[in-house]
Amino acid sequence: MAEASAIEREALDAYSSIVTSVAERVLHSVASVRVHRGGGMRDGGAGSAVVITPDGYLVTSAHVVATARGASASFLDGNEYELDIVGADPLSDLAIIRARAATLQPIAVGDADRLHVGQLVVAVGNPMGFSGSVTSGVVSGLGRSLATADGNGHRRFVEDVIQTDAALNPGNSGGALADWQARLVGVNTAVAGMGLGLAVPINSTTQAILSALMRNGRVRRAYLGIAGGARPLAPGVVKRIGRSAGVEVQEVVAGSPAAASLRSGDIIVEVDGSPVSRAGDLQRLMVEGRIGSSLSLKVVRGDRLVTLEVIPAELK
Repeated sequence: MAEASAIEREALDAYSSIVTSVAERVLHSVASVRVHRGGGMRDGGAGSAVVITPDGYLVTSAHVVATARGASASFLDGNEYELDIVGADPLSDLAIIRARAATLQPIAVGDADRLHVGQLVVAVGNPMGFSGSVTSGVVSGLGRSLATADGNGHRRFVEDVIQTDAALNPGNSGGALADWQARLVGVNTAVAGMGLGLAVPINSTTQAILSALMRNGRVRRAYLGIAGGARPLAPGVVKRIGRSAGVEVQEVVAGSPAAASLRSGDIIVEVDGSPVSRAGDLQRLMVEGRIGSSLSLKVVRGDRLVTLEVIPAELK
């Protein structure tokens, strides 16, 4: 019994050591963001942001800075800087802001595509106004869809998000989700329920989005108007088409380009000849050149394989 307790203590110490190490390396790269939306300094909201370049660029959540007239960032060392809002992409819920600072300490950037369910992650942010808060947990799901709404009531879906049980609270939005090597693998975006937090992955797709925002202040995106997630295919379908998974349509936005042809329960397996097996595959194909051009979708509908035509619109 004593031996078991010693093993448990050793395991706990190892876990604590990893979390402590990550926190020490990440905390100085995470800012508390105060947003000003009205005439007064107190008329606004709060969130978090993560330094990604030494010359002052930070990534945060698009909804944190939506309709902002101004913003400021404060760091753990007590320094505070005014912020310029460079650009935002509502579909990914990512935004780039820039601090008026000579130099900042950037976080190391990882690749969320290498994450596995059950992997340790550490969330760093400023929930409820408490700066430099650290929580930890595991990746409890990948490839989720998150429904959002803009100020005009239009529904959108953030695709391919990371689900974690690391505690997230209001103010964590825009903060860092880091792996055990203190690399940024996600930007915390929402609290979906008790013990359920969601983060936008940092991978090749979102890196391209952030680069576009830094260059141009916006991202032109093709838009279908669906929420979807990875879905294994039935053995008979696998044998017939030679693929094991597709993107299941879980919801279709009314009035969207997809509304006339796709329906809930459809499983998209191919877009213009390119196979898709998860939401990230579909998102990568929704580039500027697809706007207004007809797309051929191969869809499993019940026990049939059907071909549909959809013309993506530009995401506004």
